[in-house]
Amino acid sequence: MARGSDISDDVSAYDLILKDKERLLSFDEPTRFIFSHSALREGWDNPNVFQICTLKHSSSNVQRRQEVGRGLRLCVNSAGERMDATIPNFDVHAMNVLTVVANDSYEDFVKGLQTEMKDTLYERSSRASKEFFSGKKYLFDGEERVITAQQATAIYRYLLKNDYIDDSDKPTDAYKNAVANGTLEPLPFEIEPMAEVVHKLVQSVYDADALKSLIENGHQSTVQDNALNENFQKKEFQALWNLINHKYAYTVDFDSEELIRNAIKSIDEKLYVTVQTYTVSTGEQKEAIVKEEIENETSFKTAKTRTEILRTAASDTIKYDLLGKVAAATSLTRRTVAGILKHIRPDKFACYRHNPEDFINKVAKLINDEKASIIVERVSYNQVDGTFDTAIFAESKSSGEFRSAYKAEKHIRDYVFVDGLNKDQSVERQFAESLDCAEEVCVYAKLPRSFYIPTPVGNYSPDWAIAFNEGCVKHIYFVAETKGSLDSLQLKGVEGAKIECAKKLFNKMSSSKVRYEYVTNYSDLLDKMSALA
Repeated sequence: MARGSDISDDVSAYDLILKDKERLLSFDEPTRFIFSHSALREGWDNPNVFQICTLKHSSSNVQRRQEVGRGLRLCVNSAGERMDATIPNFDVHAMNVLTVVANDSYEDFVKGLQTEMKDTLYERSSRASKEFFSGKKYLFDGEERVITAQQATAIYRYLLKNDYIDDSDKPTDAYKNAVANGTLEPLPFEIEPMAEVVHKLVQSVYDADALKSLIENGHQSTVQDNALNENFQKKEFQALWNLINHKYAYTVDFDSEELIRNAIKSIDEKLYVTVQTYTVSTGEQKEAIVKEEIENETSFKTAKTRTEILRTAASDTIKYDLLGKVAAATSLTRRTVAGILKHIRPDKFACYRHNPEDFINKVAKLINDEKASIIVERVSYNQVDGTFDTAIFAESKSSGEFRSAYKAEKHIRDYVFVDGLNKDQSVERQFAESLDCAEEVCVYAKLPRSFYIPTPVGNYSPDWAIAFNEGCVKHIYFVAETKGSLDSLQLKGVEGAKIECAKKLFNKMSSSKVRYEYVTNYSDLLDKMSALA
C-alpha cells in the first residue's frame, strides 16, 4: 500500500482497507493500494472497480464473469451510494468506465459472452433502425436473400417519411393501426417487391411471432448428418474399398551422417529467426449500442494497436528441452539432433536465445525437409493387421456449411464438402463436378482426413477414391491429390515426400487394379490413365 511516497504494511493499513471503507472512498484520503484477484470473487467487496489486469492464464470463465461483473456495476460515492446519470451537470458514465487489460486467454471467454448476448437479444430488436434491417436474411421464392445497406436505408427513409417510427426508431401507433386496417402506404419502387419482408421485420419489433417461416435465425447452429447413401453399397465401390482399406507400417533405412551433413548445411544457409514482438490492442465500447451492433461485432470503437519488440530474452526465464522438442518434431533421436545442432554456425545457434519457439519450429522444418529428400527411395511398406472402419465416413455439418456444399449424384454421400472457395476457384469442386458428369465414372468418394497413410514425415490423407465402370479403363483408380498446380518446386520437401510415399505404397505394393497419382483436374486424370494403360 502506498500513502504518498511511503510504503506500509502495518496494522493500520490493514484496518483501513478492510474496516474503514468510508474513509478509503473519500477524495481526501491519499492511500492507494493493489489487491489480488481473490477480492473480486467473494468475501471483501470493492465497490469501485475501474481497472482489471489479467495476469493468470488459468482463470475459469466463472471467475472471469465474477471479475468483470464487479467492474460493470455502477460506482459509488464517498457515502457508498450508487451513482447514475441523474446527477445534474455531471457525466457519471465518463468516469464509470471499466478497463480490462486482457491476455489472449480472454478470447474464447469474450466470444462466448458475445454469443450469449446475441442469443438473448436476437428474438426481437427494440428499434427499427437502418442497422436492424441491413444484413437480414430472408426467403423469397424459395431462395435466400440478404437486405443490402442501400435497401436498409430506403426502408428507414420510408418509415420516417410516413411517421411509422418515432424519434427513438420505435414503431408508432400510426403504423400499428395501418397494419391492422390494411392501409399501409406503398413502398418505394426499388424495394416494393420485398414489401412483405419489410413489414414483417417492422412488426417483429413489437410482435415476437412476426418472423416465423420468413426470417432465418442466423445464430442457430442446426447440425445435419451427411450419411452414406446407396452409392457406397455399389459393388464397384466395395471392390475398391476392399483393395485400399488396409493399414500399413513403414520402415526406412537411411544414413544418419548424411542427414546430419545435409541438415547442418541447410540450417546454416536458410535459418532466419524472427525477433519476438508483442502487440497491444486497445478499444472502448460505445456509450449506446443496439442489438445489431453486437450481432455485427461493431459495438466496440475501432481498436488501436501498437507492436513493440520484446527486449527480455525468453530463454532467460523459461527453460526449454531443446533436444527433446526438435527430436519430437522430426522423429529423430536426441543423439542425431545433437549432432546437427552442435555443428551449425554459432551465429545461427545464437538465434535460439532471442526466440526459442521460432528457432525450434524452423530448425525442425529444415531438418524434416532434408529428411524428406532422402527417405523416399529408402522407404518400404508392410501390411499390418487392421482396417479402417466405415465410421470414418460419419459426417455432421451445420446448415450453413450445407448451403455451400456440392450436391452430388455419384458420391457415396449426398453432399461433397470441398475447400470452401467459390465454384470458379475451387479445384476440388470442379473435380467433383467433372466426376459426376463423366460417363466412365461409376462412383467416387471424397476421403475423410481420418483415412491416412503413415509416412516418415507425418500421416498423409489422400483426397479421392474413384471406381470406374468396368471396361472403360484398365484400372480402378485411386487419386491422392487434386492440386491447382503440379509445379515440381511446389511439391518439394515434406509435402512432396508424402505424395511420393503414397505413390510407392499403392503403385508398387497394392493390387495392379489400383493406381495412384496427383492431378490438376479430371482431364489430367484421363491423360495419366491413358499413359498407364
